[in-house]
Amino acid sequence: MLSNPIISIITPVFNSVTYIEACIQNVINQQCEKVEHLIIDGGSTDGTAKIISQYANQYRHIHWFSEKDCGQSDAMNKGIRIASGSYIGFLNVDDYYEPKILRRINQAIHQHNVTTSTLFLGNLKQINEWGDIIHIRKPLPLSLKNVLQFWEFEAYPANPVSYFNHKSLHEKIGYYDIDQHYTMDYDFFLRVAPIADVK
Repeated sequence: MLSNPIISIITPVFNSVTYIEACIQNVINQQCEKVEHLIIDGGSTDGTAKIISQYANQYRHIHWFSEKDCGQSDAMNKGIRIASGSYIGFLNVDDYYEPKILRRINQAIHQHNVTTSTLFLGNLKQINEWGDIIHIRKPLPLSLKNVLQFWEFEAYPANPVSYFNHKSLHEKIGYYDIDQHYTMDYDFFLRVAPIADVK
């Protein structure tokens, strides 16, 4: 088991055999020390768990858990609670980090005056099935007003792959609502905007 990780990457997954290997390899290819990858499987039956197990046996930064859950928000909460890192990042199984992003976050943690309210916020690139960039979402400065105007101005990143937050933020604002299956990120930003220390 990896000792003293700084960043915990959480991947909720259920029956995603098509994507899971590329997701795991994306974190491996970051070649960033002090990162753990927590894969929270909802009890997959399609071969997903077999692939996860094979990689977990080879790489000590990969930890996985497989049991039935109440959906993505429930899996995200489980990941937060067991995370060993000070900072949390979510990587959905069909998303990816650009090269060296985790190294850059690691460096930023050491270079900035971070607090338990720190939120690292970045751009979100959206690509099509051929890998072409079709849109880059550049969030506005984080404020409750801007989040409330999201639908008009795209004020916050609609995918957690583009932000990392201190784990302690969830002690201040709470966890994800397990009844939220599609708007959990929006709910997160509504609660975090008034108190986040954005970098």
